[in-house]
Amino acid sequence: MRGVLCDVRDYDAVERAAHMTVEAFGKVHVVCNNAGVSGAAGTDNISLQDWRWVIDINLMGVVHGVKAFVPLLKTHGEGGHIVNTASMAGFLSGTGFGAYTASKFAVVGISEALATELEPHGIGVSILCPGWVATCISESRRNWPKEYGAPPPKGPLSEQFAELIRNGMAPSDVAELVLKGIKDNELYIFTHPDMRPWLEKRVDRCLVAYRKLGPAPQEIMG
Repeated sequence: MRGVLCDVRDYDAVERAAHMTVEAFGKVHVVCNNAGVSGAAGTDNISLQDWRWVIDINLMGVVHGVKAFVPLLKTHGEGGHIVNTASMAGFLSGTGFGAYTASKFAVVGISEALATELEPHGIGVSILCPGWVATCISESRRNWPKEYGAPPPKGPLSEQFAELIRNGMAPSDVAELVLKGIKDNELYIFTHPDMRPWLEKRVDRCLVAYRKLGPAPQEIMG
């Protein structure tokens, strides 16, 4: 096992980590883009500094990981797999954390596109969409970068969010689901069955709105 200090906001740092990985192990077959922070407030009152922090890590961290590691996966021609950590917030907008939700929706979209693009190369893509997991994400402000200025105050939902995280699923249980998802080449890796009704409600709302346009072409043609 090797460890490399890496700020995922910095592409050069991620690229350096990628090359050090090859130097240490020869080839790269599995990549997990997992870094994430939560943000402090909803869409209407979150500061621009908070927006930049969340997007730079949650979204651009994934972009940088893909940019740096995909060429290495393609080079050896043996296939591989990429796991991008999104969230159930990548499908559900009611988290109360607008920037976080936006970043995770973006990760879902990027990953779906990437899956199609990499399939001919034998490289699979999975989108990890966990619910509440007992990680340290609610404490991520301890790493607030100085270049963003003074950290904004915590939002009104921060403590409620932290409590849900503390009582969340064990990370080791999520890891087992991720390993299975990689082996089975699953595009979506969900973790919390109790959140399924929320996802179904979102899909139903989309379908109701779409049906107002009238029947689909194949229905018209009979």
